[in-house]
Amino acid sequence: MAAVTYMLCALTAFACGWSLLRSYIKNRNRLLLWSGLCFAGLFVNNLLLIVDRILFPKTDLTTYRLLAALAALLPLLYGLIWEED
Repeated sequence: MAAVTYMLCALTAFACGWSLLRSYIKNRNRLLLWSGLCFAGLFVNNLLLIVDRILFPKTDLTTYRLLAALAALLPLLYGLIWEED
């Protein structure tokens, strides 16, 4: 049951990132770019969660997952702080 939940979370993050980046290509709104990059990073984070908890349960990838989450949030944080509309 946990594997299904992790997979659905990863697919949702992928779909959100893909939709946001596709919208950015059409509209060129920079906030869409930063949000799309954030969700793409969250997709990677969810993939690492699947690898950590399901594929290799005896290895601890917590540090890598946290670094991926931080890397995912940094573009959105940059966009919200420094970008002007």
